[in-house]
Amino acid sequence: MRGFKPAEIEAVATFGQRKMAPRACIIDPKRHIRTFLSEALDELGFISSECATAAELPLLLEHQLPDLIVLGMPNDGVEAGNILRILVTKLFDGKVLLIGPRDSIIVNALHQLGEETGIAMLPPLATPFSADGLRASVVTLLPQKAPPSPPVDVAEALKAGWLELWYQQKIDVHTLAPRGAEALIRMRHPAWGVVPPASFIPDSKDPQFKGLSDFVVTRALEDWHYFIGQHGPVDISINLPIGFLEDPASVSRLCRQIPDHPAFGGLIVEVKGAEIIRNLDLAIEAAKRMRFHNIAISIDDLGVDWPSLSELQSFPFVEIKVDREYVSGSADNRLKQTVCRSIVELADRVGARTVAKGVETRSDLIAAHEMGFDLAQGFLFGKPANAKKFARATLARPVSVLE
Repeated sequence: MRGFKPAEIEAVATFGQRKMAPRACIIDPKRHIRTFLSEALDELGFISSECATAAELPLLLEHQLPDLIVLGMPNDGVEAGNILRILVTKLFDGKVLLIGPRDSIIVNALHQLGEETGIAMLPPLATPFSADGLRASVVTLLPQKAPPSPPVDVAEALKAGWLELWYQQKIDVHTLAPRGAEALIRMRHPAWGVVPPASFIPDSKDPQFKGLSDFVVTRALEDWHYFIGQHGPVDISINLPIGFLEDPASVSRLCRQIPDHPAFGGLIVEVKGAEIIRNLDLAIEAAKRMRFHNIAISIDDLGVDWPSLSELQSFPFVEIKVDREYVSGSADNRLKQTVCRSIVELADRVGARTVAKGVETRSDLIAAHEMGFDLAQGFLFGKPANAKKFARATLARPVSVLE
């Protein structure tokens, strides 16, 4: 694995059972193509960089030492030929993936030139191509998927700026209109790529949880301002632990941060259903207090424990989200349907809206519609994406549910 000084390689070659994320450099004169490829490779687990011309490549090779060069084809192939010569001069020992028209004479000639000069050339990727096609081309370089152990230190991540919020749309089940988005925390580690939350979110009693919660609040509200400038207002939900609501200072600070903007429709704080049930008095009091500051509480991941909420005299929660375990595959499962319908009936009785989580197929969506859910959320409508990609690729296009 390149990208580190020799003395560092042995110490950081693996992260628990997971290999370090490979590095990729995208070279293409067209900025939108570089952006598309960079995002696609990031989702596959690469750490990507990019440059537009051969002139930029030597400095990048010196500092980044990529494992993969993804090279788009200019019309005449001269620039691509110059790039291959630079790779030979710099003794590049990674792999090169050419992207261009199928059966292109230029692509075939460059592929042959690369092999003749000792460069490890991957089979060319013909345009147009899909995400699966790109994955198949680079699969030998992909990191293992085993979760990292030990977990990444949150304090280091906060200080280094490795944390991000990614967004996933909520969709109106009846009209397929966008109805806000949930913010999901991710870490983009400089060596290990995107690290899943299970590998860095500490226990709610950990002192670092306060800093993590403050980051989520601050970044979500910053992103709200970004969305309104790019597209228009977006209702945002964030996830916080019940411990956040136990701290009056944290709640007060959250209330003070709410935007004083006529387009701001309110902030939804999602709290796990199991935590709310164990701390009902606290959750009810917090919900009543925060609603005067344009903040509402959503009950997240509710499942078979729903009866614990059925006898409440006061129900100040605006939303109930049903655990994906009971939504995914519910079309053919009566037990899942029973749980979903019971929660929908509870929500109708107390005046809360319902969200079906984990909608991944058209049959899941049809089932959610038939069971009376208000909103749906899941991969059927798109994977979570960082704020910039979410604004460009999700907010800018209508919802489409493909066969």
